[in-house]
Amino acid sequence: MKICFSGLGSIGKRHIGNVRNVLDRRQIKYSIDALRSTDKRLPEDVERMLSRQYDNIGELPEDYDIIFITNPTVYHYESIRQLSQKTKYMFIEKPVFDYYRTDISALMVEEAERYYVACPMRFSPVIRYLKEHIASESIYSVRAISSSYLPDWRKGIDYRQNYSAKKELGGGVTLDLIHEIDYVTYLFGIPQQVLHKKGKYSHLEINSDDLSVYLLEYADKLAEIHVDYFGRESTRRIELYCRNYVIQGNLLTNQLFYVTSDVTSEIALSQEDDYLMEMEYFIDLVMGQAENKNNIVYANNILKVAQILKP
Repeated sequence: MKICFSGLGSIGKRHIGNVRNVLDRRQIKYSIDALRSTDKRLPEDVERMLSRQYDNIGELPEDYDIIFITNPTVYHYESIRQLSQKTKYMFIEKPVFDYYRTDISALMVEEAERYYVACPMRFSPVIRYLKEHIASESIYSVRAISSSYLPDWRKGIDYRQNYSAKKELGGGVTLDLIHEIDYVTYLFGIPQQVLHKKGKYSHLEINSDDLSVYLLEYADKLAEIHVDYFGRESTRRIELYCRNYVIQGNLLTNQLFYVTSDVTSEIALSQEDDYLMEMEYFIDLVMGQAENKNNIVYANNILKVAQILKP
């Protein structure tokens, strides 16, 4: 299997490790190249994983099985356009673009199943359980939150220099933490109406939005979503207020509880790594053993739901 990475930041390095893990266990032979926009030396352990490094897109071979788009979000559209004819499949890091595109026909979207857009939270044990078990529930209200402190995200790196801090690179919680919009719509479908407010409110030295709040209206329920960069205690939770109990899911600890007035019961969940499970699924997709759950067209439409529109 012939693979190339366009972009080798922290998420690209994580995906290299995971794809090697999956292919090694399946005893599938592979080579990994990288297309880079900088001559900065990679860590030795990463360089050892690569067969070749390119700095010119014109020099790339045209027979890749997979190209990973893991560069900053603002470059995704052009990278996909330029690289789509050089590979059979693409794995595109979320979010797919920096804003909703009204026309993506230039990206060969008639072959949308070739383009998979990352959605690792769907592989969380909590979300997988809910997807399987809540269809028959009477749910009145949903609350989802992702709160964490941006300077703590990447140890040893000045948060002010990271793409998350820079609006011009596609940073900001609305894009960065699109997981919540994705998994809520994955569980409950596209809402009838969306109310959305976002902005920069904290002391953080960034020019991107650090708070984004949504209210999603469905025929039978409301869903509230809160994402921020300034919470001092990392939190990622979903709560479902149902007729007979409240379901509480902790996506950081992979715990899920049913809460009534009298008792709290924990549901035992598997503890697999979300990102590794996603890579297992993606390789199944490439091997023709799975259907694309999040193709480029659907992922682009989620940007519209999230009201990430052209500036």
